[in-house]
Amino acid sequence: MGREPAVFECTACGQRSQKWLGRCPGCGGWNTFEQVPGELRSEPRSRGAAAEPVALSDAELADSPRVATGIAGLDRVLGGGLVPGSVVLVAGEPGVGKSTLLLQAAARRPELGRVLYVSAEESTRQVALRAHRLGCVGDNVLLLAEPAVEAVVATARRLRPALVIVDSVQTMYSERVPAVSGSVTQVREVAGQLVELAKRDGPPVILVGHVTKEGLVAGPKTLEHVVDAVLEFSGSSNHPHRILRSTKNRFGSALELALFAMSDTGLEEIVSPSAVLLADRRPGAPGSAVAVVIEGSTPLLVEVQALVSRSPLANPRRVAQGMDPGRLALLLAVLEKRAGSRWAERDVFVNLVGGVSVDEPALDLAVAAALISSSTDRPLPDDLAFFGEIGLLGEIRAVGRPAERLREARALGFASCAVPTSVTADAEPGIELRRLADLRDLGDLLPALES
Repeated sequence: MGREPAVFECTACGQRSQKWLGRCPGCGGWNTFEQVPGELRSEPRSRGAAAEPVALSDAELADSPRVATGIAGLDRVLGGGLVPGSVVLVAGEPGVGKSTLLLQAAARRPELGRVLYVSAEESTRQVALRAHRLGCVGDNVLLLAEPAVEAVVATARRLRPALVIVDSVQTMYSERVPAVSGSVTQVREVAGQLVELAKRDGPPVILVGHVTKEGLVAGPKTLEHVVDAVLEFSGSSNHPHRILRSTKNRFGSALELALFAMSDTGLEEIVSPSAVLLADRRPGAPGSAVAVVIEGSTPLLVEVQALVSRSPLANPRRVAQGMDPGRLALLLAVLEKRAGSRWAERDVFVNLVGGVSVDEPALDLAVAAALISSSTDRPLPDDLAFFGEIGLLGEIRAVGRPAERLREARALGFASCAVPTSVTADAEPGIELRRLADLRDLGDLLPALES
C-alpha cells in the first residue's frame, strides 16, 4: 500500500492544504495549520448491503425511551434523558468538573445496568480514588483505562453496557490513522468509530471534550456536527457555581440550562438558581437592576450591575461581561438618541452577577435602567424587576412567556415589575405591573432618576 505525502490541516475546521498557511481560508483562524501524515491508501470499509428508502409517510414515529441519569439538571438539559444510540459531547475547560459530573451520573442509577467508563487520561486507580472521595462507588461502573478506540469498541460490543463514557475524545487514538493523539485526523476517526458503535449497537455514548483558550471545542468543527448533542460545562475556578447549558440537541431544546455547586463531595444541582444569583445583592445600590430572563424552560432572575464614570481616554471603554458587547453599544446609542443621555465622554461597564451569560432581548430594559441609575448615582427600587426588549426607536417591545417571568419574580419577593405595555393585568396576580411604552417612560416610572 502506498502512502500519501504529508499535508497541512487546520486544527479548527479540518481544511487541508499542500503548504502551510498563516490563516485558514475556511474558518479564518490564525496559526491553526499543522502538518499531518498522509493516510494509508486502503480499500474502503464495507458498509453492508444498500438500505432501501422508506416513504416519509410510512416512517416510524415511535419515541425512543429516555434513559434517566439520576441528575435532574443533566436530564433536563439533555431534553429528558439520554436517547439510546445517541452521542453526546460534554465540553469544558480542564478542572471544571466534567469527569465529576459524569462519574456521579454513572453511579447514580445502578438499576439501569452496567456503565463502561473509559479513561484515556487517568489510570483506573486515579478514577477509583475520585469515586471514593465523591461517594459514588458502584458495582455497575466498569473502569477501562485504554486510549485505543478499537479496543474500546471491541470491549463495549462484548460487554454490551447500558452507557459508554469516554474521557476524553482528544486523548484517544485509532490504529488506522498514522497521526498523534489529538490531531484533527485522529479526533475525526475516533469520533466516527464511537458514533458507529452507538448507532449500530444502541448504547448511548458520552464524549468528554476539551475547549481551547478561546472557549471553543478543541478539535475539528466536524466533531460537533457528528454528535447528537453538545453540552457546555463552564465555571470559574474561584467560584463554586458551574453552569451546564445545551448548544445543540437533536432530541430536545438547545436552550436549556442547569446550575450546579461544586463542593468536596461533588456537584449538587441548585434547585432555585434565582435565589442563589441574588443572594449577595446590595439593596439601595445605584447601578443595580434585576432582569427576569428565560434560559430554555427555566426563568431566572439575574442582577445587572452597571458602572458609568467619566473617562480620561479619547475613546471611552465599553466593557460587557455576560452579555453581547454589540448589544450594549446599541443600547447606549438608543439611550443617547431617544432618551437624551450622553455617553460620549464616559466609560461604561456592565456585568451580569454570578458568571452567567444571557443572550436574550428581554435583558435590554434592566440594562438600560442600571445604566441610568449609575449615571445619575440614584438607586432603583429594591422590589422592582425588569423585562422587555428595546427597539431602535426607543420603544419597549414584547417578549415571550411573560406569565412565567412574573411568577418567578413574585416567588422571589418582588412586589412590582416593569414590563412592556402588551402584558395584561391578569398575567400573574399578586404583583404590580408598571407598563412602559418608551424609554422616556423610565423618568415617569422612577422620578428619582430624573436629573
